[in-house]
Amino acid sequence: MKRSGDVSSAMASRLVPRVNSKPLEPPCKESHVVLLSPVGKIEISGCERGLHEIKLPKMSVLPAGRAESSGTCEVCEGAEEMPEPLEQCTAWLRAYFCEPATVGNLPVPAFHHPLLLQDSFTRQVLWTLLNDVKFGEAVSYKQLAHLAGHSRAARAVGSAMRVNPIPIIIPCHRVIRSSGDTGNYGAGQLLKEWLLSHEKLQKEKLAQ
Repeated sequence: MKRSGDVSSAMASRLVPRVNSKPLEPPCKESHVVLLSPVGKIEISGCERGLHEIKLPKMSVLPAGRAESSGTCEVCEGAEEMPEPLEQCTAWLRAYFCEPATVGNLPVPAFHHPLLLQDSFTRQVLWTLLNDVKFGEAVSYKQLAHLAGHSRAARAVGSAMRVNPIPIIIPCHRVIRSSGDTGNYGAGQLLKEWLLSHEKLQKEKLAQ
């Protein structure tokens, strides 16, 4: 089992999204963008310092086309004045849905949500997920707890997934139950199943 010091050193050595957390920062000038995606409208908020939140639509029915890549992924609201983190976010999500092979070449936007600006178990788990669980992969809550250096904290990992403010980019949909069941998801089980199916299909295509 890794000691906490070893885990901290390992975490520090990885590439993680930029986080700006200077004290006494002025209030954010928040911008909002709506991205029309294959799974519906995705609401994105953020400022010049980073993303605040990604809100996913709750799906009541699966979209047409199974989990095929779709060319329909465009900003439909808020395109006039987008700070750099929102531009990077929309480009990243467009690639995720429409050109998955290019996702790895794009920068991950900076994050500027309070949960991701302070040292905590939740932040450590979310960054471990972002760094270690790649496109087309899945891990159990127990496995993610082990990766984060807290082998007995599977239940706490579930709590961390529920408060993830940047879904898809921080891929909490890739965390499933040990039984293989997909488990819960803030935007609904149907969307979680679609995202997992989308990634599996695209990974198989890339491997051909």
